[in-house]
Amino acid sequence: MKKAFTGIILSGGKNSRMGVNKAFLEINGKRLIDIILDIYKSIFTEIIIVTNDPLSYTEFSDIIIVTDIYKGKGPLGGIYTGLFYSHNNYAFVCACDMPSMNRDFILYMIEKTDKHDIIVPALSVGFQTLHAIYSRRCLPAIKKMIFSDKLKISGLFKDMRMLKITEEEIKSYDKDERLFLNINTPYDLKKQQEKIS
Repeated sequence: MKKAFTGIILSGGKNSRMGVNKAFLEINGKRLIDIILDIYKSIFTEIIIVTNDPLSYTEFSDIIIVTDIYKGKGPLGGIYTGLFYSHNNYAFVCACDMPSMNRDFILYMIEKTDKHDIIVPALSVGFQTLHAIYSRRCLPAIKKMIFSDKLKISGLFKDMRMLKITEEEIKSYDKDERLFLNINTPYDLKKQQEKIS
């Protein structure tokens, strides 16, 4: 049974290193956006794509397509926009270039939402802020940060009830250590294709 939960995909980056919209890159014949949507559609009652190129997404008639309310505010602005349009209290947020997400891990995170505003994986290299859950209760704090031009997502954590998902918890869902992989360069894409093939 699907959760009363929103899945948000951030697809508003400039994609300067790839030169194309990363959401439509293919890995073994499947587009990144479709890989993510397959997982999202099995979990969430609502899906929102936040993009600065809405015309590229007209084929997705069953998905809410929105553009940033506050332009040029990076991923934090994208999170704000997605939460603003969400009809559910909680939303899982990811970037459009994450091909190795794990459905069971997302469900594990969802089970932790009861008393928290943010649920975020915490690795030794830092927080995975674009593979995290945010409550709509974050909206006023995010808006304040945007107006102050303080756009680092982790700056939000001190004002909200935040739960870290530890590396120990993550381990069983990420045996090949690709769970949080982003496709930022042609090299990243090539390496990911090699690992899957």
